Amino acid sequence: MAIELKNVSKSFGGVHALSDVSLSFGGGKIYGLLGPNGAGKTTLLNIITNRLYADSGEVLIDGEAAPGRDRALGKVYMMAEQNLFPDSMKVKGALKITADFIPSFDLELAMELAQKFGLPMGKKVKALSTGYSSILRLVLALSAGTPYVIFDEPVLGLDAQHRDMFYRLLMEHCGGGGQTVILSTHLIQEAAPLIEHAVIIKGGRILRDASAEELTGAAHTVTGPAGLVDGYIAGRQVLNTTAIGGLKTACVEGEPDARVPAGLEVSAMGLQDYFISLMNEEDAK
Repeated sequence: MAIELKNVSKSFGGVHALSDVSLSFGGGKIYGLLGPNGAGKTTLLNIITNRLYADSGEVLIDGEAAPGRDRALGKVYMMAEQNLFPDSMKVKGALKITADFIPSFDLELAMELAQKFGLPMGKKVKALSTGYSSILRLVLALSAGTPYVIFDEPVLGLDAQHRDMFYRLLMEHCGGGGQTVILSTHLIQEAAPLIEHAVIIKGGRILRDASAEELTGAAHTVTGPAGLVDGYIAGRQVLNTTAIGGLKTACVEGEPDARVPAGLEVSAMGLQDYFISLMNEEDAK
């Protein structure tokens, strides 16, 4: 059971937002949808949720064509970009009315999460600050209970404490295989511990579609004095390097040496390092 995109393309004027994209999201995993600005991430998500129509190709949800099919689309909840509740509605009423429209919505959980985030239940939705407006939308998505939940840049505008709280709650309530989650984010370093499978997109094309472990396990990072790092990486395939003062960091393909010279620190390559390396590689083409 999965969301499947088959040869999906979408253009706006002469700009190809998506070019022959084929993907599958399923298996109760947390997917990271990663890419630079204008890569096509939001277009892809809007096509899945029928907010946009593809120029060609098809979208299937659990084997059923998605466009125009309420049963199929009802299995997917995408965190809204803004709150569209009536001006007079208070936060508590917004939670209750959402439960009326989404059969799988867990109102008890929503009330619990709202309390954890400190949402003012008696305040009108339109009077919420930017941060708390985002938190309300997060609470709704975390409580949706649908088989597929989509978050598009969910933590923008949140402080560090609330971002950390969201990540922990996402793992607690949406992780573990019960739901398939698509998390589109620019904050790769923060989200990396959650991401099980990464889809990397640029210019409307899928560059990588693989487990995070597979992507990051084929390389390592070495850090230390620039001279020592240069000696270590000589003759190796180097993905990228950064230098600050006399210290240097290099991302290197392959396994690290069994014996690393004193003064160097070797660590596993992170997903953000891999992403940056891939973007640099693409930009150089």
